[in-house]
Amino acid sequence: MASSAPPDSAIAGRNSRKSLGFVANAKKHKHSFIQFAAMTGILLLSIRSLGQKYRIHDLHEDTAALKQEQASLTERINTIKRGLRHEASLEPTGVFASRIRLLFGEDN
Repeated sequence: MASSAPPDSAIAGRNSRKSLGFVANAKKHKHSFIQFAAMTGILLLSIRSLGQKYRIHDLHEDTAALKQEQASLTERINTIKRGLRHEASLEPTGVFASRIRLLFGEDN
């Protein structure tokens, strides 16, 4: 006669699954936990890389803005020097012109 009730060993197996603790479960499914840990690590590194990518992009924008500002300041300095040289050339004694050349480090 075939009984529809499961054997005692099957019932004991189900009860032991419920009573497994976290460590025992981790040992039993070691491969799954390792895979989960690896995927979590990869996800965190990807998020970090994305943040660094945007940081680098912002730094490139800052560099471009600073180069543009440097060019503007250089042009402004050159305009001021030209104006001072022109005013110095209008002075008849030439003392002001020689002083300007000395200040700007020009030998001419």
